[in-house]
Amino acid sequence: MESRMLLTWMLLCLLLRLSAAQNPAPEGVLNCCEGDVLFLVDSSGSVSSYEHSRMLTFLSELLLPFSLGEDQVRIGLLQVGTQPRVEFGFDVHGTQSGLQGALRNVKPLRGDTNTVEALEMAKKRVLRPGVAGGARAELPRVLVWLTDGVKPGDVIGPMAELRKEGVAVLVVSTGHGNYQVLRQVVSLPVENNLYFVDIDDMSIITEDLRDAIIEIIRAERINVRDVATNSATLQWRPVLSGLTGYYEIRFGPVQTGGAGGGGGTGTSPSTGGSQYQRLTQSADTSTARLTGLKPDTTYTATLTPESNEQAFNTLSVTFTTKPEVMSPAVVTVSESGPTSVRVSWGPFDAETVTSYHIEYSALPRGKLHAVTVGRTQNSTLLRDLQPDTTYLVTVSARHTSGKEKAMSVKLCTPEVTPALADLQLTTVGSDSVQVDWKGSVAGLKGYWLTWEEQQSSVPGQRSSLYLPPDSLSTRLTHLPPSARVCVSPIYRTARGEGLCCTAQFHSNALAYSYQS
Repeated sequence: MESRMLLTWMLLCLLLRLSAAQNPAPEGVLNCCEGDVLFLVDSSGSVSSYEHSRMLTFLSELLLPFSLGEDQVRIGLLQVGTQPRVEFGFDVHGTQSGLQGALRNVKPLRGDTNTVEALEMAKKRVLRPGVAGGARAELPRVLVWLTDGVKPGDVIGPMAELRKEGVAVLVVSTGHGNYQVLRQVVSLPVENNLYFVDIDDMSIITEDLRDAIIEIIRAERINVRDVATNSATLQWRPVLSGLTGYYEIRFGPVQTGGAGGGGGTGTSPSTGGSQYQRLTQSADTSTARLTGLKPDTTYTATLTPESNEQAFNTLSVTFTTKPEVMSPAVVTVSESGPTSVRVSWGPFDAETVTSYHIEYSALPRGKLHAVTVGRTQNSTLLRDLQPDTTYLVTVSARHTSGKEKAMSVKLCTPEVTPALADLQLTTVGSDSVQVDWKGSVAGLKGYWLTWEEQQSSVPGQRSSLYLPPDSLSTRLTHLPPSARVCVSPIYRTARGEGLCCTAQFHSNALAYSYQS
């Protein structure tokens, strides 16, 4: 009996290999996906050798179309018995030949249906997010449970923990399972992820289960970024890395029926006349810039990896270019000072703009000033403004089409903030004084201190001292009886107006005299 079953299993495997050689992979499966899929297979004593072989044959047929590898789909197998066992982990089989050979060599475990311990093993050793490491830690994880449904144990709690950690759970029961229990353990929607099927009819659910898995682990292998009014960037996963070949790219506006589309609404580039464009990129590239597009138009781009070493699907993506927004659409103000301000505008549009013309005047009836800048600029600094004044600024763009667009904004320059204030002198002893002031460090190169006897008429009796911009105090010693102390700010090109104060040492009282 056992030898007959073994012969049947070998014939099934042979037929499956011949079928795989003759039939191409189902449309959309090659290179479609990226993720980790663990199969939990019941091989306890309640599962006969025949049923076990049918399960493995089903898995072989189910998985045959997938592209395997580090950047594709990784498969693991864990069997349920008295002592559950990991037959192979995710990093073992990177080719279909290796995976199919491993499935042919799997033997049943027998014994009790210790599903709970198997799930704990899956959680800790296989499906743990960090076990993959790197970028794969963020990829989808799937658990597919194949069971005869006989005494699976209390699996509701462990399955709920896996789902909580982001694992998608799918179940295939060969007819004896408790529906109320199994519907609680699968991920939603239940109708897509729970299957009841006779052991001899498992092939009828192969395509549906494969589609359910693909829906979870499908990889976005082509996308569009940096979409503008007349250009966009196509980006894809470099599936030809290490192979010889090239990428063929076609893109054009989506057809809405009629010529070239065969009727109806098309989702492919137009192939009539000059409606589509064609590009080729080398095997080591992963991006291409699509140019010459029309504003506010829906396009479809297709990417076909061409290689004699491996077959790949054609990938497609649909996108819509941005509507034309003539610059300037926004004007902003920054770096605002008492006598200058920076005016910026957008969007940046060097392709359709020839120059920008900026006019500004003080309100209500100030003199009109103007400046013109090139198309590659999106800002300019307005100088020689009046402090504490409201200005009207107008930015005009001259477009290559002959059109002009202008946008205005009001701005207010701030008041002039004194570079220093609140000069105070405090006597220390009979001939020394502590000098303190408040100042603004921004834009200053330092402070210049001078002191002399107020009633002296002898030239050359003035003393001076430079202090860095972060100094706001100092102590002067050996001063004359009636000393006049002045502090002035130092700018990049000149010394500014300062504050002065007089200290009297002939009494304990201080006499202050501020002069600006």
